[in-house]
Amino acid sequence: MEWFEDDQFWIRFAPIMFDADRWADTPYEVDALRHLSGIAPGGRVLDSCSGVGRHALEFARRGFQVTAVDRTRAYMEAAEDSAAAENLAIEFLLKDVRTFLRSDSFELALNLFTSFGFFAHEEEELQYISNIHTSLVPGGVFIIDVNGKELIARDFVESEEYTQDGYLVRAEYQIEKSFSQLFNRWCLTRDGETYQAEFSHRIYSGEELRNLLRQGGFSAVKLYGGFDGRAYDYQAQRLIAVAYK
Repeated sequence: MEWFEDDQFWIRFAPIMFDADRWADTPYEVDALRHLSGIAPGGRVLDSCSGVGRHALEFARRGFQVTAVDRTRAYMEAAEDSAAAENLAIEFLLKDVRTFLRSDSFELALNLFTSFGFFAHEEEELQYISNIHTSLVPGGVFIIDVNGKELIARDFVESEEYTQDGYLVRAEYQIEKSFSQLFNRWCLTRDGETYQAEFSHRIYSGEELRNLLRQGGFSAVKLYGGFDGRAYDYQAQRLIAVAYK
């Protein structure tokens, strides 16, 4: 089993990853995603690695046709409950994104919140990108949002510790394999109980991510340093790649 297939990891860390501030940012992020992609109102959106459904729910509220794909059952069930409470029509699919493909079906595909780079082999990531390309209609757009390698180098710390929602969180980081991967050790403590997880994921520079998207079939790729469309430079906040079919 690969580390991201451990549902307990996602359940344990959900309160930290999806806190109130993260949910509050969602409408702004969806505004930005609409602007960056140019998707028309009512268009078809694929939220790949959709998690608890932050963006899928917000796009559906605005009248878009949304398909959400994720492999974590607890997250999908939570998202389904949220959609039902608001009477939102979202297609939820409990699937591995490496195998999901639906030809010529979406105007916009999303992979957000550093949900890329997890697979053991880069060939799997290239296949995933190729499947996304096939699933888009001609002229469709794929947006990936990650923490770029340049930003990791600029802001790197070996460890950090903070409290959040009653939890003590400690994270430790190491650069691995000639700066191609980032090792993480996360410790979560509350009420005398500690849960620890260790994992590594692949990290990409802007140019490396652009090249991979082109290998996956995309004709053009623009890079941005934030949802506000700023340049990907020394002041960047995120690495956001907008790829065009």
